[in-house]
Amino acid sequence: MEMRRKDRRLDRQTALSLLEQCEYAVVSTVNEDGTPYGIPVSPVLEGRNLYFHCALEGRKLENIKNNPLVCVACVGKTKLVPEKFTTEYQSAVAFGTASMVEDEKEKIRILYLLCQKYAASNLQSFDQAISRSLHRTGICKIELTEISAKGKRINE
Repeated sequence: MEMRRKDRRLDRQTALSLLEQCEYAVVSTVNEDGTPYGIPVSPVLEGRNLYFHCALEGRKLENIKNNPLVCVACVGKTKLVPEKFTTEYQSAVAFGTASMVEDEKEKIRILYLLCQKYAASNLQSFDQAISRSLHRTGICKIELTEISAKGKRINE
């Protein structure tokens, strides 16, 4: 997809870094009736794959079963600049194909990566949490096929 504001284009590595560092992203799917559905997730990036944890059922998963093509968007490094009626930002948009991770060892590995990112101070409780919750936790994998980023900085 072509970016309208080419002067704000950021390089691919910056786009990947934004996805890697963001606290949350919005994953957009398509409902069965063709309407859009976006939901915030807490992702972790590994290579060209983005992962997030989820319940084992729900609209997002039904949509992915019907149409695995998704869009992911995140925003980082924002700063309001009210005196200029604007915002400094960096954002990334990625497209890919989503699927559920079924292998239990792979699920545990990805959950560990998620916990390293979001709960590093509590990793000593990881095994206990896995034994308590793995049976009801899903892991969605998005194989990224396209990614872009843009940003705006105000020159002082």
